[in-house]
Amino acid sequence: VVTSAAVMLTAPEIARAESAVFYYNRAIDKYDAGDYSGAISDYSKAIEINPRYAEAYVNRGITKSALQDYSGAIVDYSKSIEINPNLADAYYNRGIAKSDLQDYSGAIVDYNKAIYINPRYADAYYNRGIAKSDLQDYSGAIVDYSKAIEINPRDADAYVNRSVAKEQIGDLKGACSDARKAVSLGDQDEANKRWIRTNC
Repeated sequence: VVTSAAVMLTAPEIARAESAVFYYNRAIDKYDAGDYSGAISDYSKAIEINPRYAEAYVNRGITKSALQDYSGAIVDYSKSIEINPNLADAYYNRGIAKSDLQDYSGAIVDYNKAIYINPRYADAYYNRGIAKSDLQDYSGAIVDYSKAIEINPRDADAYVNRSVAKEQIGDLKGACSDARKAVSLGDQDEANKRWIRTNC
């Protein structure tokens, strides 16, 4: 279905938009195939055709992060946010990149914004919990892991991380319960299993 906005475009403008989508979709295929440099090239071409293609900036940022260019990724996420301030994924991924650069407080600010836009964003709660743990705010981390689990009760990683945070605040019983729950959900982390054998 063609939207009313698209109807207002001229034929050349529609052709350019379709061309940008072509490069965007091809970039996704290249990323999935592990060709990150090729993906960046195609996202850049999509952006050249449509400089306000917010999702292309986000995905190019994700691809730069895959190449450990976290600063470059942050630039792309920030540009995406400038174009569309309500794109939760842009804040979420910028938070991850900031965490990768050990800017945990800055990451939390971005996760907060992603959650404000999408209160059911389980991954944002989970990663905010990690950032709080990195800042030794274990009680705050437990709250976030619990919210992630409430939204996605089969998230084994959230149980593992909540177990670690509970151990840090001296709640060994709760830590054991979460660690066992993670295993029951399919967690294969040998370190977690050894911890259970030693402490539970």
